This record gives sequence, structure tokens and C-alpha cells, in this order.
Amino acid sequence: MRIGELARRTGVSTRALRYYEEQGLLSPERRPSGYREYGEHDVRTVHGIRTLLAAGLSSTVIAGILPGLPAPGERRPGPTCPELLAGLAAEDARIAGTIRELESARGLLGDIMAAAAPGELITTPRPDARSARKAPRRS
Repeated sequence: MRIGELARRTGVSTRALRYYEEQGLLSPERRPSGYREYGEHDVRTVHGIRTLLAAGLSSTVIAGILPGLPAPGERRPGPTCPELLAGLAAEDARIAGTIRELESARGLLGDIMAAAAPGELITTPRPDARSARKAPRRS
């Protein structure tokens, strides 16, 4: 499949796919015409990249992880080096900390909403664009 189809199937822009290639995250085949040719494995790889990026990992860290990701149908990842495992442990700890912070913030919001009686939630009305305009001056 060509880059446009991969973009449609993964929901990722063609620009992002080219960036992933520049970073060594994707390695498409090249047709004699120079067009990139992607396979089904690239669809799975892009989904994995997006998941890891959403978790806050950098493209450099992801490049080290990708070779160790399990192949389709496998449950166990491939072999990894001790340095990569140490980096992954640090990323795991960072993500766990972020989750704790988000859960704390969510709890605070819940406490605030629970303290308000039903119908008491204060909403700030958004100014209407038409009423926000100044009326013309009369001379």
C-alpha cells in the first residue's frame, strides 16, 4: 500500500509517517518509481508508535523499543538489552507518576462537584460574539 492508504488506515498524517521514517521508526520498501510501499506490519507498527508516543515516550526511546515488540500473534517481546530495560523501567515509573497526579486531580474535581448541591454548579456564560461588539457611536 502507498503512504496515503497507510495514513487513512492508521489515522496518521502522511507528514507524520514521513517523520517516523526519518526517525528510523518505519522502513518502507521503495518501488522502482521511488514510491514508498508499506505492508500490513507497518499498520501495526504505526499503531504501536502512536500508543508509545501517547504514553509520553520520545521517538528515540521508541526506536529502541520497536525491535523488541512482539510479532503479530506472539505474546512475548523479543530480546532486549539491559540498557533498554533500564530505560523502560524509568519510563514506566514516569508514567505511573503521571497517572497518580491525574488521579489526584480527578479526585479533587470530584470533591468539588460533590460539594455543590444539584443545580448549583456554576457555569460561566460565554459572551455572544454579536453582543461583544461595540455599538457604533451616534453623533
